[in-house]
Amino acid sequence: MTSTQKTPARVRKSTVFFIVMTVVIDAMGIGLIIPVLPDLLLDVLPNTSVAEAAVWGGVLSSLFAIMQFIFSPILGTLSDQSGRKPVLLLSLTVMVGYYLVMALAQSIWLLLIGRVIGGITAATNATASAYMADISKPEEKAARFGLIGAGFGLGFVLGPVLGGLLGELGHRAPFYAAAALAALNALIGFIVLPETVTDQMRRKFSWKKANPLGAMKTIGAFSGLKALLIVLLIYAIGTAVYPSVWPFFTAERFEWSPRMIGISLTIYGLCFAIVQGVLVRPAITYLGERNTVILGFGFEIFAMSFIAFVSNGMMLMAMTPIASLGVLSQPALQAIMSRRISDDMQGALQGVLSSLHAVAMIVTPLVMTSLLSLFSRPSMPVYFPGAPFMLAAFMVIACLIIFTRLRNLL
Repeated sequence: MTSTQKTPARVRKSTVFFIVMTVVIDAMGIGLIIPVLPDLLLDVLPNTSVAEAAVWGGVLSSLFAIMQFIFSPILGTLSDQSGRKPVLLLSLTVMVGYYLVMALAQSIWLLLIGRVIGGITAATNATASAYMADISKPEEKAARFGLIGAGFGLGFVLGPVLGGLLGELGHRAPFYAAAALAALNALIGFIVLPETVTDQMRRKFSWKKANPLGAMKTIGAFSGLKALLIVLLIYAIGTAVYPSVWPFFTAERFEWSPRMIGISLTIYGLCFAIVQGVLVRPAITYLGERNTVILGFGFEIFAMSFIAFVSNGMMLMAMTPIASLGVLSQPALQAIMSRRISDDMQGALQGVLSSLHAVAMIVTPLVMTSLLSLFSRPSMPVYFPGAPFMLAAFMVIACLIIFTRLRNLL
């Protein structure tokens, strides 16, 4: 069987819906905790200041990203052997337990354990992407990966919103709601999800190839993929500047309130979802995958450079839809890589891609927030809080240069 396998239209719609909802729930897990995290930490750490609790908040975030880095290729490779359906359903079932642990935890250690479990279960983005690759024709892959991106964008929006609204009922309430949602989605998947991994494409699981470094080495051995993985890693680190720095940048540069920051993130998340869910397919149709990647890089460079120097908050808000057009690059780049690899390695590939994004979420917050802090100090000869976005723009320029030199490989 190849990645061009056909599925009945009715089944395809229901399975695509399930896959996208799985990614939505994964993404919600990242933002759901944000609005209630201070109260949750102060609840389990009595006699602790908000500043001290913030340190533990950073630890919880890093743990989540580290688990995604480690387990994305493991789950992706496991799905190449055991099938996509059991990996997805088991992860969703365990995710229910994660949310219940977060809802019931009365100590910081249980919260830490919960975030470890949550990071592992949220690593199913790789398996979801591999499933999309299985059910898509080569020319459909970029658009289908765009739906994955749209699901992530929607979850990015819904997570903080749901956390904030339900947080009014108590800082544990959002976790109970998320547990119920994950359980419902697991039930839907059990009913509607057909298995796509057949005996012909099944690949024996290997720890050597499943660990993050081993998986990267294996995938990088395919012609042209090493350079493309480097491009994706630099791109991921650069574009992670948005979730890493945005709240601090807008508060420092424009003195935005939490409400304004929340509104701006919601607008960006919605634009992100629209671009990946609606615009990717026509862009690929008219421009092709290679030109779509280049166009997305161009929008990204322009937007980041503008943000670095913008002096008016409303102009920044108006730039948001244009900035979101930069995400055209990701599904097109992902589709190019997916087509260069065999069907029995799709899970491993998507696992590696998820690990690279996890690396970005570990590295970028440390580097970019430090840069913002440095250039915002009164002692600096130049006040330039937009420095992180300028550095990110240069990183995407590097991606553009490398990618355009790969013409013979694409």
